[in-house]
Amino acid sequence: MSPTLFEISVALVMAAVIVALLVWFARYLGASSERRMMRMLMGAGVDPDIAARGDKEAIFEDIRSRCQKCHAEDVCEQWLAGKIEGGNTFCPNAQIFSALTSDKGRIEASPSQSR
Repeated sequence: MSPTLFEISVALVMAAVIVALLVWFARYLGASSERRMMRMLMGAGVDPDIAARGDKEAIFEDIRSRCQKCHAEDVCEQWLAGKIEGGNTFCPNAQIFSALTSDKGRIEASPSQSR
């Protein structure tokens, strides 16, 4: 039995819907990671003036990359909501945030920091 034009059309539409859902889900994950990252920057007390010094794009790309790969999303959300006491030592960007909040005014993000 050969597929009809209708069956082929339905299969193509279903494939397109699946691709669209996957793209939407990837964007959703990226957007929630971006929101968490910005909230963490504010929660860690990063001064926007200090963050503007240095190679801002490279620094934020590094921070964004670490945030997207992080496996502590639930802990992060709880810490940001104030449900967990203490510092943000669970965060892979904690050292960078510390450097950004230091009085040195200089950003020192070395590649040797864990990713």
